[in-house]
Amino acid sequence: MNIDLKEMTQLAPIFRELFKGYHLSRSEPECYAQLSNMQDQYRALFKALGFELVCDPRGFYYFVPEQMGAQVNKTAQRLALFTFILVEHLADQGRDPLAVLDGGTLGRDELPALLDKYRDLFLQAEVTTQDELEEKVIRRLTQLGFAEDSNGIYRFLPPMHRFLDVCLSVQQDRDLAASLHSSDLPLLAPQLIADEEEDEIILLDRDPDETEDDALARAIAEEKELEA
Repeated sequence: MNIDLKEMTQLAPIFRELFKGYHLSRSEPECYAQLSNMQDQYRALFKALGFELVCDPRGFYYFVPEQMGAQVNKTAQRLALFTFILVEHLADQGRDPLAVLDGGTLGRDELPALLDKYRDLFLQAEVTTQDELEEKVIRRLTQLGFAEDSNGIYRFLPPMHRFLDVCLSVQQDRDLAASLHSSDLPLLAPQLIADEEEDEIILLDRDPDETEDDALARAIAEEKELEA
């Protein structure tokens, strides 16, 4: 495939965000638009770097490294557990979890009650205070493109479907999506363990010794060598 780097006007910001594990969605309109319009070209270029560019049809992109370790990323475990807790919490309140986690919002003022109600589960994630909940969970959700923070109002973005998919799979109920509003339906919370499991989510952990600028320069150089 012929790749014209001059046409990839958003290459630097796209690579920088994906390289650090960010999930690009329509919240980043310029990057998202170019990825959508030049998906094949970006896939080919990033493949030379050793990353698989994944395009989820629900509207987001992310990197998966070609070689993934056997251990589940601790951050992914913690965020998955939070999603399970939040789904059950919203269902208990009579709110539709799918509506909230697919473009809806959660207020910062709701965190204390959530932490108190599920304290034993949060202990698994080494979260005992609201500050830790905001730092280890909410902040990571925003850093990785799963949510946005607007002055204490957290809006969930399409990439949250990665964690919702795990919730639905573990529940093993094809009708769960239509029944989540029922307070009579218990959700089984995942245990934070180190062993690889079938429905795990592995978030990207990049090489700490290589910056995004170095990696991008290497990818471009390799692509030029292929064209020579």
